[in-house]
Amino acid sequence: MQLIPTEDEVVALLRETGALRSGHFQYPSGLHSDVYLQVPQAMRHYETAKLLSVALSRKLRAHTEIRAIIPELSIVTPATAGLPVAYGICEALRAKQVYWAERGEDGGAMRFRPYVSPQPGEKVLLVDDVLRSGRKLTELRKMIESCGAEVVGLAVIVYQPNPETPSFGDLPFYYLAQLDAMYYWDSAEAAAKVKIAGPVEPVWI
Repeated sequence: MQLIPTEDEVVALLRETGALRSGHFQYPSGLHSDVYLQVPQAMRHYETAKLLSVALSRKLRAHTEIRAIIPELSIVTPATAGLPVAYGICEALRAKQVYWAERGEDGGAMRFRPYVSPQPGEKVLLVDDVLRSGRKLTELRKMIESCGAEVVGLAVIVYQPNPETPSFGDLPFYYLAQLDAMYYWDSAEAAAKVKIAGPVEPVWI
């Protein structure tokens, strides 16, 4: 496998580790899909986590402006699921720090822990395991910019867009593989078109 694996190699690795499954799945939004991706299943394994994190870090290093600010770069993720990726990239790049946002038990607005928040002028790289709906990353970006910090890029292991995925404009965006799943709003339509037989499996993200 190359230092930066091909998309096919990444997808094969995700399947081997059980992170990528085929079937009939229903997401909390009501969307139905023929695949379910849970990157943390792959990141459980040290060698897999290292391979994917280092590969993504190499793509980031290729960006001249990001490479120049690595010693002062903060790696920030919108949820704990992105922490293995964030720490792996931070280690590979030797960036400054990692921190994350989270929601309280009431499920309200995203927030940072006390005494941990972006500072004015801070350079921030947004990192997550997968970009799907983009809601958390969009909210996190707004929070960071409202603090006066600058978001310089976005990096995920897998880009899995759906009909609700927003555009991040001209923000540098890096990923190792794009997964073009099939999405349906209607359960009957999904059941008719998803080739693999089996019950509908509710999933969370």
